[in-house]
Order: sequence, then C-alpha cells, then structure tokens
Amino acid sequence: MERTERLEDFYQHKLNWMPDNLKKEIGHFNVFRIDDFVGCNARPIPYSRKDFFKISFLVGRNRMHYADKVVEIDRQGLLFANPHIPYAWEPLQEEQTGYFCIFTSAFFDQFGALKDYPVFQPGGTPVFLLTDVQAGHVGRLFERMLEEIDSEFAYKYDVLRTLVFELVHTALKLQPAATSLYHAANAATRISSLFMELLERQFPIESPRRQVVFRAPTDFASQLAVHVNHLNRALKETTGKTTSQIIAERVTQEARTLLRHTDWNVSEIAWCLGFEEAAHFINFFKKNVQLTPRSYRNLEAV
Repeated sequence: MERTERLEDFYQHKLNWMPDNLKKEIGHFNVFRIDDFVGCNARPIPYSRKDFFKISFLVGRNRMHYADKVVEIDRQGLLFANPHIPYAWEPLQEEQTGYFCIFTSAFFDQFGALKDYPVFQPGGTPVFLLTDVQAGHVGRLFERMLEEIDSEFAYKYDVLRTLVFELVHTALKLQPAATSLYHAANAATRISSLFMELLERQFPIESPRRQVVFRAPTDFASQLAVHVNHLNRALKETTGKTTSQIIAERVTQEARTLLRHTDWNVSEIAWCLGFEEAAHFINFFKKNVQLTPRSYRNLEAV
C-alpha cells in the first residue's frame, strides 16, 4: 500500500505549485477537469488513502478498488473518497474524462455535518453508477464549480459548499433508503457513534510496524467509560449487531485489504490486527471468509 497522499503531495506532483491558502484554518477547496491530468494517457492510481476528501465524476470504463471491494464502472460513475478509506483507480481504457474536486474537513466547519453523510462513512457505498441523464446533471454541477472558483464573487466558497452538498444529495437519491441519515439523538445512538469512531480511527493500517490498540469489546467499553453489556445493548439497538460482530467484520475487511494490496506475510498481518499468534488469525479469517489467508491471497492474485 502506498503512503498517505497529502494535499501538499497532490499539488507538488500534479501541478508543481502550491496554493497560498493551503495552510489557512478556513480550509481548502479546488476543482479540476480530469482531461487536464490524464486525457488519452490514463494510468492506474496506486492503492492508498488521502488526507483530504475527494469527489470524482469519471467518464469511461474504470475499476475502483476501495477497502476490500471492487466496483467496475462501464460508462460513468461518481466516487466519494475520504481520509479513512484507501482506494485505487484502474482505468480500463486509455481515454478518460470527467471532473474532480478536493477539499479539507476544515472547509466545511460550521457549514453542515458533511462527514456524517453515508457517502463518507466507513461501510457505506462510495461509488455510484450513473445513467446519461444523471451524468448530465452531475457534469453541470462540476461546471458550475469551475465557473464559481474562477469568479470574483465575494461569497463564492459558500456557493461551492452548496454545490458539494447537492452532489452528495444527488448520490443519496440513487441508493435505496435502507437506513435513515438522521437518527434520534438518544444515548444508544451517541454511544454507537463514539464506538464506531474509535473503531475506525485504528484503520487503515499502513505499516507492518503498526498494531491496532483495541480489539476486544471490553477494550472499547473501557475507553467509552461504559459497561460492556451497555455498549452491546446500544449497538444491538442501533445496528442490529453485537459488539463482537462489528469488530470482527471490520478486522476481516482490513485483513482482506492487506492480503490483497500488500506483500506482508501472514504473521505480519496477524500481528498488525492484534493477533499474537498467526494460527489464531488464520482460524479467525477462515471462520469469517471460508478461506485461509494464503488461499484468499492466491485467489485474488489470479
């Protein structure tokens, strides 16, 4: 897995210049045409995560690798990337077009709870396939972003924030309303949110020298200053799953990702994920995936 790409890396490698406002507390936003970067010479982007948010409108045949999943885009698609989820872009044809915008979390401070939307949440769906009509609408939103960012309008960044939210809402309308974005502000919801944040903060793992800190339900309960039974009841109420199930699913996802996108051996991956013995990790993985780690890696390589 490649190291985390910073905004400074993006500007230095892609444009060979640095915006003056990159370090300001107001946050950063910019928008680009993909044609200016790849055009007819599209090359894969290696598997890595960014330290900024990115929304991409891709036109062309592509394959997206994110977390432990793979999604193919036959014609056009919308991708939402956040600092928590690593991904890779694999163009399936040389000619690519579209747009993308990048921004920091600080850009949306005091302007809506952008990070709370499902498209930016771990376990959510960050890739959306678009019809021609939907692609036309999304393309026009990006064109408006390009017009606004080049304008002298004093409040253009508020307009740009609004356009980003319109992109998010456009994507949310494309997926089934299986879960509501807004939940009752009760104790169970608050505890569940804190648990999920604590769990996700440990991932992704980018070095074989880094190990997760919290693995057992009691570890999380202790950090949240609640009894483990209370934590379990809260998660069952809000997600329908137990604490152990959620932890196992997230550890399994990270294990798949590391087996697929790194050359670390099984013992190294086991240690990173909190297993002191490789045999325990192999049994855990086989129970959840129905394959040994080695068999899974070989299958993915094929």
